[in-house]
Amino acid sequence: MILFSCIFLAFLALGLAVECLLVRRHVAHVRAHRDAVPEAFRDSVKLDEHRKAADYTVAKGRLALAEPVVATALLLVWTFGGALDRLDGAWRTAGWDPLWTGTAFIASLVVIGAILDLPLSLWRVFGLEQRFGFNRMTPRLFATDLAKQFMLFLAIGVPMIVLVLWIMEASGRYWWLYAWATWLGFSLAMMWLYPAVIAPLFNKFRPLEDQALHRRIEDLLARNGFTSRGVFVMDGSARSTHGNAYFAGMGASKRIVFFDTLIGQLSHEEIEAVLAHELGHFKRHHIRKRIALMAAVMLAGFVLLGWLIDQPWFYDGLGVTHPSTYLGLTLFVLVSPAFTFLLQPVFSWISRRHEFEADDFAAAQAQAGHLIHALVKLYRENANTLTPDPLYSAFHYSHPPAPIRIAHLSSRPA
Repeated sequence: MILFSCIFLAFLALGLAVECLLVRRHVAHVRAHRDAVPEAFRDSVKLDEHRKAADYTVAKGRLALAEPVVATALLLVWTFGGALDRLDGAWRTAGWDPLWTGTAFIASLVVIGAILDLPLSLWRVFGLEQRFGFNRMTPRLFATDLAKQFMLFLAIGVPMIVLVLWIMEASGRYWWLYAWATWLGFSLAMMWLYPAVIAPLFNKFRPLEDQALHRRIEDLLARNGFTSRGVFVMDGSARSTHGNAYFAGMGASKRIVFFDTLIGQLSHEEIEAVLAHELGHFKRHHIRKRIALMAAVMLAGFVLLGWLIDQPWFYDGLGVTHPSTYLGLTLFVLVSPAFTFLLQPVFSWISRRHEFEADDFAAAQAQAGHLIHALVKLYRENANTLTPDPLYSAFHYSHPPAPIRIAHLSSRPA
């Protein structure tokens, strides 16, 4: 028990120390380059825009320092502070069946966690984003989104908790395999349902009205044998001025979505190049590869949980006095990030490699120069720093840093 407690605390401290070090390096690096636009961007990014991006990054860095500190403190309260034990004891007094006790315990933990996260969420939206002119969210819309998220949790999340706990209790020795298959099926179903059922609860989607742009997009899709349920424009401006575009869905439910803010920022050629990049993820099978990687990682997690859940030291070492199936699952979800934190650079490297491949695909379908111009506009409009710390970006960036990405595209034949 003492040994596992010490190991957990050591990993937790290491993760927090590394994250704080990375953020401080990142902030210092951005500040040091605040007053000089990188040479590759001097014709397209003004000094005041570059300084705004630096200041925005530094402000996000302060929040990035607060978040892991708060998360670590709360985790220690839940485990060694005995909060999980007390919450479990409160639900046990109801005398319900373990399945319903476990469901109530996990559901209440999720709700409490959301409430505790609320102050940082409010500051992120109405403090940080508001300060730099990106926020369009109103307090009413923020509250409405929270209410919708809570209703979705009741409608989808709670039944999923019940199902997983039932499988864990009733499926015998290989419950972990059935639980993993259930989780994988649920994840795939959500990818299929999200664009058609869930996303419209939060945003309005309308068909793309620009016929010239629509024809250009249809030609691009036809050249690559790609079919979708349509091209839509989303009212992203209702919440933020940030622009984006994405593919959503699986199989016949695939659809192309542009933020209305993006449509207003880019030319038709640039939009086509951005879409070609997103299409490259499908043509290079990145979606399938990511699903396969996610499934493999989660299978390993369920196998490990299948062993840990029967180990008394696992509960004792984390401050839990009454072992149970639902507490084993809860503890595993809460503490596993402390042990997997140092794997983050691997997943980030894989993601950046996929981004390079998608950029290469886009450069073959549309002019690389158009994608470069689109990316520079997006970096500028979204106030993304052009000078991230190399170590921080290697650890956290899912996309290549701006100078490296532009240099890669510039090296492509015209």
